[in-house]
Amino acid sequence: MRDIALASLCLLCGPMALGQTQEWAPGRLLLQTRAGLSAADLAKVLQPHRGVARRVGNTDLHIVDLPAHASEVAVQQLLAHHPLLKFAELDRRVAPGYVSNDPYLGSQWHLGKINAGAAWDTSQGAGVTIAVLDTGVTSSHADLVSRLVPGWNFYNYNSDTSDPHGHGTAVAGTAAAATDNAIGVAGVAGAAKIMPVRIADPTAYAYWSTVAQGLTWAADNGARVANISYVGVAGSASVQSAAQYMKNKGGLVVVCAGNNGIDEGIAPTTTMIPVSATDSADAKATWSSYGSFVAMSAPGVGIWTTDRSGGYTAWNGTSFASPVTAGVVALMMAARPALTPAQLETALYSSATDLGAVGRDIYFGYGRVNAPAAVAAALAASAADTLPPATAIANPLAGASVSGLVAVDASASDNVGVARVELRVNGSLLATDTTAPYQFTWDSTKVANGSASLATTAYDAAGNSKASTTVNVTVANPVVADTTPPSVQIKNPLAGSTVSGNVPVSTSASDNSGSAGLKQQLFLDGKLVASGTGASLSWAWNTRKTSAGSHTLQLVVDDAAGNRGSASVTVNQ
Repeated sequence: MRDIALASLCLLCGPMALGQTQEWAPGRLLLQTRAGLSAADLAKVLQPHRGVARRVGNTDLHIVDLPAHASEVAVQQLLAHHPLLKFAELDRRVAPGYVSNDPYLGSQWHLGKINAGAAWDTSQGAGVTIAVLDTGVTSSHADLVSRLVPGWNFYNYNSDTSDPHGHGTAVAGTAAAATDNAIGVAGVAGAAKIMPVRIADPTAYAYWSTVAQGLTWAADNGARVANISYVGVAGSASVQSAAQYMKNKGGLVVVCAGNNGIDEGIAPTTTMIPVSATDSADAKATWSSYGSFVAMSAPGVGIWTTDRSGGYTAWNGTSFASPVTAGVVALMMAARPALTPAQLETALYSSATDLGAVGRDIYFGYGRVNAPAAVAAALAASAADTLPPATAIANPLAGASVSGLVAVDASASDNVGVARVELRVNGSLLATDTTAPYQFTWDSTKVANGSASLATTAYDAAGNSKASTTVNVTVANPVVADTTPPSVQIKNPLAGSTVSGNVPVSTSASDNSGSAGLKQQLFLDGKLVASGTGASLSWAWNTRKTSAGSHTLQLVVDDAAGNRGSASVTVNQ
């Protein structure tokens, strides 16, 4: 705690001393807006801090870059309480979850412990892609080359996903090194594909922002399982939001619990599956972190796997308990592709080998992963969920008077899990929120003053939906008098031109309040010859009925507020 306090103090005072470890990214924050907040309104929120937001994929997550010498700590504390934001947090630096490695630690005892061979009779993970968010993967490795699909590098922002460190290659092999190829090691899901997503620097350190970007990208590019073997990611609101995004698209995210040997104090989350590490005796590894957030446990001591040199090495850490579990999830998905994430979680948790205290506990979660039992539970899962979720608007209350940007809060619940909540204003979809708490921002200036109706619709992963009771409010925005005249133009004929025969006269008009209320009148030499409404007017002028010489066409346009605009051209006949 003393080191953290000193780091915070240095950030407020100026640049850090050389060699001092920084625990978050300088000049950078992560935040999530309420659903529906426009980019322009977010820019107004950030303007006092001179922050610039970058949206993460199609989510409401944003990376905010601050100017040089700004205190990200002070700005984060201010933005965390802003009513238009769901949260704001520092972009924490995170370490990979490995302890040490030794090329002579032994063979793949962990596959026998989880009884992977029995599961392989039914499923080997074919058709499932596992995204490995890590240091990259050595694509030339003989046990990995046939398993790889294209990925992305969020450290250098390019397609180079090679591994400068080795941690990612080891994690990838644990999850899905090829099986039945008569060489090397076997991954838990040897027929699954591996999507390398590099989130880390060459020393294997990553940031919450690169993790969130990687998760969102993987979800949008076909991954159904994501493994994150990085300590502390389960405590990030941004990573939880990105994990929920993947879950809403049918995927599951597996993360390591950490290697600090302590209760991490992280709250339980349903957005991801945190995994602690066990040894060959089914005891918790002495260095494995634990806590109420742990959902599963898996072997993490002496895990023999692929290395970046093209060979094989044994590793220790929850970094490897996590991909063991991710591999089992891939086996389940391949055996029963139509299962929802919630159904897969239920099957995984209910089939685990219970260790420690009966039921879920802080050391082993629901228990140590059991591959064949998990696959069998997936195959035996009950029929599709048919119960719709429930939802209600908690704020604003019915009958309330509202103006400007309005905070709309909704509740939603489901027997399995809520996938998303949509907000409709006067029957039109305004915004969608995919993570609890379900919060929206509605710009009431976009509708006319008077009565407006608000309603939410909640959906679950099975597609069941139900709408809330409609809440009627009164919009009472200040009325600003319209004093701006319409912009008008006679498009044809051009001023000074010579005309003859039948001349097509055309006009255009626009107004700050829209073209619907515009009234146009066209005069020839002071005499009304045509009129109409809207943005344009046309008239056929038969010059044979007018005398030779100079003639003036005048266009007069009035808007709904009584403002008048005019234009004229003089032509020769």
